[in-house]
Amino acid sequence: MSSHLISKSAAIVGLGATEFSKNSGRTELRLALEATLAALDDAGIDPSEVDGFSSYTVDKVPEYEIARLLGAKNVSFFSQIPHGGGAACAPVLHAAMAVATGIAKTVVVYRAMNERSWYRFGSGSYGFASTPIFENVNYGWYMPHGFHTPASWVGMFAQRYMHTYGATSEDFGRVSVAVRDFAATNPAAFFYNKPITLEEHQNSKWICEPLRLLDCCQESDGAVAMIITSVDRAKDLKQKPVYIKGAAQGISDGQQIMTSYFRDDITGLPEMGLVAKQLYAQSGLGPKDIQTAVIYDHFTPFVLPQLEEFGFCKRGEAKDFIRAGHHARGGQLPINTHGGQLGEAYIHGMNGIAEGVRQVRGHSVNQVKDVSNVLVTAGTGVPTSGLILGVA
Repeated sequence: MSSHLISKSAAIVGLGATEFSKNSGRTELRLALEATLAALDDAGIDPSEVDGFSSYTVDKVPEYEIARLLGAKNVSFFSQIPHGGGAACAPVLHAAMAVATGIAKTVVVYRAMNERSWYRFGSGSYGFASTPIFENVNYGWYMPHGFHTPASWVGMFAQRYMHTYGATSEDFGRVSVAVRDFAATNPAAFFYNKPITLEEHQNSKWICEPLRLLDCCQESDGAVAMIITSVDRAKDLKQKPVYIKGAAQGISDGQQIMTSYFRDDITGLPEMGLVAKQLYAQSGLGPKDIQTAVIYDHFTPFVLPQLEEFGFCKRGEAKDFIRAGHHARGGQLPINTHGGQLGEAYIHGMNGIAEGVRQVRGHSVNQVKDVSNVLVTAGTGVPTSGLILGVA
């Protein structure tokens, strides 16, 4: 894995988003179109030039309808990635592969969702019994024991991590406090001007021990889109190109969907470790070359093992990294400077990629100094993905 065609073969050249809310008042298709048109305008590309699309399988907005409404002429590439938030970075990977191989020239990556006002992922009622496909049958082994929601599934991993390494609820709280501090200064964030204290975190209600309310991401309505094209074309467009230096997906031994409990060790995230190895090999970079990171924060406990899998600290030492404030404003690796999914919005990680783009461009409201490389990760507990974005 010493040489990869994908590294620096494609760039993100356009970025668009809607507002983030709890009730958008419009369809997911409308949201997707708004974000896509904004991204194309940001890049200075006519909608008719789009010839590729990539999103998630759980996105209810079909690429052919966006293509029709945009007036796209000949679409030669389209893909959808499964596994919910684990897909987050993978559409960018697929778009970059399409561009690198000449399959497509201008690819729209998008995610649109009314996850608060329409279909709520954390409700615990999914209709599994009426659709007995494999994944639903698999959950039948867990739900009778009370494992109905993502918070309950993550809670099992968190308890073991705490037992093994001595992490505490306060350590998880420090993650939440830091990202809410960033959200408080981000006008696009739902929790703009609403920081929290560690005491407030500790006093928030239990959702599923050891997770409190303020350990859990938001439910949000909104959309984010971006445009990927070749590095040669990117040089002639409106915005500073954001180079895709590394892009990877990962499934590891014993992988299940949020319930990989039968591994010998459930304190780590080996699928994210696999992604880390690929990203570093593709880019020729390492942990010390990353100035800021967007770490998928659907639940705070999973932020800690991600820091370990990427080598920012040793196994079991993420709690010390967090206690030292290295993840916070002014720290050695500020994470989720947009406010994350805890503070800005939960758009299934796509808003995190957008923040990575802004950091490389130098346009973030919480800009980190001298950013050359940004790490972005996708959802954990599931087959996952990641990116390294940067300057030339």
